[in-house]
Amino acid sequence: MTRALRQSALALALALAGAPLAAQEATRPGVVQSVILTVEFDRLFGESAYGRRVTAALEEEGAAISAENRRIEAALTDEERALTEKRGTVPPAEFRKLADAFDQKVQELRRGQDAKARALGNVSEERRRQFMAAAQPVLADLMKEAGAAVILDERSVFLAADVIDITDTAISRIDEAIGDGSAEAPQGEPDTQTDVQPEAQLGVVPGAQPDIVPEAQPDVVPDTQPQARPDGQPQQSAPAQE
Repeated sequence: MTRALRQSALALALALAGAPLAAQEATRPGVVQSVILTVEFDRLFGESAYGRRVTAALEEEGAAISAENRRIEAALTDEERALTEKRGTVPPAEFRKLADAFDQKVQELRRGQDAKARALGNVSEERRRQFMAAAQPVLADLMKEAGAAVILDERSVFLAADVIDITDTAISRIDEAIGDGSAEAPQGEPDTQTDVQPEAQLGVVPGAQPDIVPEAQPDVVPDTQPQARPDGQPQQSAPAQE
């Protein structure tokens, strides 16, 4: 009887030992078996080929907008100086009209540049949403392979073993599945194109890309605009700091 029990126990132990091996053979290497998985979503996007491409495009667009702001500020400072020099050469009423027109131009240009910055931020968020939509099937496959019921954002987990973090594996699988995403991007449209049309933006064709600025565009908007004083003389405004 004792011998029979020992034989049964040995058979059960061998069966249990063989089960994990069978499960490992049925899954791809690098996928832990766990009902709970974690992932660093910021790194998932930032280190993927898709995220690197989008980030580079957004940085290029942001640099173009910053350069445009500097050109506008320099041009507007020169125009303000020239306007100030006219103070004693034109009648007060005419000078006030010139000062008011200059102030309106400053306001319009500022609104246009602010709209570009907001649009760029919106594009960044939209690209992240598109990435997660494209990555979701890959993450779902990883869940199946791991036998997991949920994938948690690592930022929301107080404490967890590193072994259930699938970020590196997910990045590799996503790159295999969608690459840098350029194949799915609309042809002829840069990644940072937006539908925002800045109100009264001078020198820019409606619907044009934010980073496409005609060379003839003369002025820029500093943060402080000159205001006409009661005597018709505009107050000097210090160039805005970026």
